Amino acid sequence: MENKLLMRNIGPFALMLTGLGSIIGSGWLFGAWQAAKIAGPAALLAWVIGAVMIMTIALTYSELGAMFPESGGMVRYSRYSHGSLVGFISAWANWIAIVSVIPIEAEASIQYMSTWPYAWAGQLFLNGELTTSGVLLSAILVIVYFLLNYWGVKFFAKANTAITLIKFAIPVATIAALLIASFNIENFTAPQLGGFAPNGWSAVLTAVATSGIVFAFNGFQSPINLAGEARNPGRSIPLAVICSILLATIIYILLQIAFLGGLSPNQLANGWHMVTFSSPFAELAIALGLNWLAIVLYFDAFLSPSGTGTTYMATTSRMIYAMERNGTLPAIFGRVHPIYGVPRQAMWFNLAVALVFMFFFRGWDSLAAVISVATVISYLTGPISVMALRLSAPDLPRPLRLPGLSLIAPFAFVCASLILYWARWPLTGEIILLVVVALPVYFYYMAKAGWKGFGRDLKAAWWMIGYLPTLALCSYIGSREFGGLGLFPYGLDMLIVASLSLGFYYWGVKSGSHMCHHTGENEVNDVANVPS
Repeated sequence: MENKLLMRNIGPFALMLTGLGSIIGSGWLFGAWQAAKIAGPAALLAWVIGAVMIMTIALTYSELGAMFPESGGMVRYSRYSHGSLVGFISAWANWIAIVSVIPIEAEASIQYMSTWPYAWAGQLFLNGELTTSGVLLSAILVIVYFLLNYWGVKFFAKANTAITLIKFAIPVATIAALLIASFNIENFTAPQLGGFAPNGWSAVLTAVATSGIVFAFNGFQSPINLAGEARNPGRSIPLAVICSILLATIIYILLQIAFLGGLSPNQLANGWHMVTFSSPFAELAIALGLNWLAIVLYFDAFLSPSGTGTTYMATTSRMIYAMERNGTLPAIFGRVHPIYGVPRQAMWFNLAVALVFMFFFRGWDSLAAVISVATVISYLTGPISVMALRLSAPDLPRPLRLPGLSLIAPFAFVCASLILYWARWPLTGEIILLVVVALPVYFYYMAKAGWKGFGRDLKAAWWMIGYLPTLALCSYIGSREFGGLGLFPYGLDMLIVASLSLGFYYWGVKSGSHMCHHTGENEVNDVANVPS
């Protein structure tokens, strides 16, 4: 049962700003630069492709979020539809992807400040990674994110609303200033730079997966994970998710245009892949003589990532809270403070994990790609879970019932699979390691529960157990454009991945079509406010 101590204090506008604030974090400071390095001017298409794909995935989660308005819901839905094993795999991958955003946002702030025109700043980021001083300053920022959430969700929501409104204004000002100051239209098609797509169309697709596009749009999860504290979740969740993605897409595309056109011929002399910045938009502003904009951007380098880091500190604690309710974490993480209504023990745990991540990954780009790959695993279960629950629990109330879901859901699953494939080998293979590392935790709690229902849960999980190594194998032997051995030619490789994905999709839906009647039925009904 959803813990009644969690307070429904977040209105629809604040919930939408939570999603927008999560999407416009460090991604806007670095994403346009990283995408341009990989795909050149065709990075514009990467943002459009990424937005369409993430929107379809987000729509499936919107129906689930409105149906089950509970905190940390993203780690619960697949358990309702497919039992504890699929639920654990999805929850683990989702939590890893989200909790690691907390340190990357802090590191982004410090990395951006490393080009501040004073001597001390130059000692923060050297040779592509943060120095010890830079890591320590990042750790202080993470602690600030923690404290902003420690005294309740209402305080967090008010702080986040103010921060997000400022975060929205600064990218808009950056776009306008850069377009007015300098716009070299020839950068988009110059033959000496390789034309519009200098690295081929495969680079556009790789940019979707690894340049920070999936990483940025991952913020759509925040309104869903805070559904347990939202007023009128049936209306506010889909509104928050859809509006935040659409607004962010417009901003990101305009930022990409401004960045591509703002670069001078000298900065592009060695090609797009050699455009190197530590603080992309700030350094570009300085080069164009926009010192006032550079100062604003250095200020925003703390504000934008900090707003996102604060949001994710809130949502990850709800995820740990929800994982405890799944029965796969100690009971202490399910405790909610009786006055402030937040799971403080879960917050302490996430703080510790975030600090560990910080010391292992000391640069924005090195962690952004890993986060994106881990995130895709959790995306896989949403489209399957929502359709499986329509079959197994058709009478549960659905405040949002998506029209055309029978087409949207398989398309979303194929999109998630293609993003995973585009991430290139060996990143795609690392998903197996994520699962293997986590499974002993699951087996410990299953043994503790006497392996109750394990056979049924295993049967419902075979599609996932088969899917992950199959996609990894496709990546390993796929086309060279995506890091494979080249046994599949480019183009045919994506057709094969899409076809296999559809097969696994229908297998997954069928596997979960009877689970609600056997495991967690009372819990599902309770969360959905339906008498058992």
